[in-house]
Amino acid sequence: MRFLSLIVIILMISNSIYCQKKITQRDLYNVYHFMIGSYSSEIQSVEDTSYFDIRLKMVPLWSHLPSYWLYVEQAIAEKEDKPYRQRVYQLSIFNDSTIESKVFTIKNGEKYFGDWQYIDPLNSLTPDSLEERKGCSIYLHKDANNQFHGSTNKTDCESSLKGATYATSSVQLFSTKIISWDRGFEKNDVQVWGAKKGGYIFHKINK
Repeated sequence: MRFLSLIVIILMISNSIYCQKKITQRDLYNVYHFMIGSYSSEIQSVEDTSYFDIRLKMVPLWSHLPSYWLYVEQAIAEKEDKPYRQRVYQLSIFNDSTIESKVFTIKNGEKYFGDWQYIDPLNSLTPDSLEERKGCSIYLHKDANNQFHGSTNKTDCESSLKGATYATSSVQLFSTKIISWDRGFEKNDVQVWGAKKGGYIFHKINK
């Protein structure tokens, strides 16, 4: 019995090590380029009407600065000129098995709506104009199949949207799609916003 228990423990440890591979600068570069592009959840919205047709835009930002930066807009397909979410992401290596995607909002960001379509978006903006969403970073890991996935940390990301006290985000990255699941919860862990069945599946519609 002890021998079997020891085998189980060894397998669990081995699996943990195996599932989180070491992160390199090349991995950081790959994640950055996986994320860049225009995405649509139209296919999912047709197959399951509980999901909306959402358009997601992620474009390079501030290529002259250290680390990798992205400008992000997310909008209902019929209202792409009025995104309901606008963010800036900063990608960097957090430790030898983790990439951190810090999340920022833009002060008076409405005047930059649509900037994703320009060659030099947010060219009048600097990082010190941003407000970091503390506790809302997404921590990405590389699995045994060299695919990247991750999430926010437990209840760290505060949110007041629709009565929530905290929000969670989980992400799976692929070369042609992103699966993203954002949810808000009350303090008693009851979900008050976000998809109920699973993440939104965003297919890349251009590169």
